[in-house]
Amino acid sequence: MADGVPTDLRQALDGAARLPRLLIACDYDGTLAPIVSNPADARPLPASAAAVEELAALPATTVALISGRALGVLKELSGVSGRVHLVGSHGAEFDTGFLSPIDERAEALLVEIKQTLDEIAAEYAGVTTELKPASVALHVRNASTDDGEAAMHRANEAAARWDAQVTDGKAVKEFAVIQTDKGQAVDILRDQHDASAVLFLGDDVTDEKAFRRMRDGDIGVKVGPGDTAAAYRVDEPRDVAEVLEYLLAVRRRAHS
Repeated sequence: MADGVPTDLRQALDGAARLPRLLIACDYDGTLAPIVSNPADARPLPASAAAVEELAALPATTVALISGRALGVLKELSGVSGRVHLVGSHGAEFDTGFLSPIDERAEALLVEIKQTLDEIAAEYAGVTTELKPASVALHVRNASTDDGEAAMHRANEAAARWDAQVTDGKAVKEFAVIQTDKGQAVDILRDQHDASAVLFLGDDVTDEKAFRRMRDGDIGVKVGPGDTAAAYRVDEPRDVAEVLEYLLAVRRRAHS
């Protein structure tokens, strides 16, 4: 019994399971893996990890993780097999490289952003920075509310002089020197694998770009509270595991 899967979502999954070719794409943190204080400790729930692998082994079924994590970090933390496609840096970093090249100007800007955010983080307890191949993130999850707000405010002021894409997430603000778009990544995978429809699950603000790209027959699932363009919602990562397990069972039956 998939208690964490609403009835309308189960019905949509029943329909998707019968389609010729299906793309299943998931965010990582807050979706497959619960949010934790130390980002390096984030691991997928065992039930979700198992369902992802079994879905990826089904015929005519493509599974992808699309995360804000750097591609190498995503691969290490998720522990998935080569059957599962990985896309890092909010949809910009594929295993073939970045969709947009990182030129010398972008590399110099990345250094400047990192130095500035490091200086800001050093002044507030619990505020940290994370350097990625094409961006720098300022994390305030472990800071007090006042310190977190002050650090974010100063980062916003500094960003006024940068030609950077600013992305707000849950207790994090990211500054990228290239354009990133999870929705674009979904469409690239859709086209590459000739998917009849897409199931996308995500919890964060950055996932809204993917939800807004959903087409007729697609299924967008928001994980947790907050405004969303997704048509469906579940409460937490444990429910994501139930969604994936339910889809696995009905797609197996449909293709047996």
